[in-house]
Amino acid sequence: EVQLVESGGGLVQPGGSLRLSCAASGFTFSVYDMSWVRQAPGKGLEWVSAIRSGGSSTYYADSVKGRFTISRDNAKNTLYLQMNSLKPEDTAVYYCAKGGRGTPTSQGTQVTVSS
Repeated sequence: EVQLVESGGGLVQPGGSLRLSCAASGFTFSVYDMSWVRQAPGKGLEWVSAIRSGGSSTYYADSVKGRFTISRDNAKNTLYLQMNSLKPEDTAVYYCAKGGRGTPTSQGTQVTVSS
């Protein structure tokens, strides 16, 4: 059974940083592209970032480019999202997903950017 468990969310002031983690199990993590998707209050799902299975290539939505960094540790079956220079509009539930533009199947982690 595929399991993805996100962690690392919280309340942070504008300009602050957070690092999200996603622990994967139930599938061969190292052969899959992975992605982060978010959903802001009252809005639909927004693709944020993706990374190739080997970690060699990364992709970002324009809204986060230059501020967020996606990475992975295939030895630990873990996906990361380093978020810097956070803005109030980054407030959302963040999900990791299997595939480059995957559909969330997990609980997600709440990120709130507010002073």
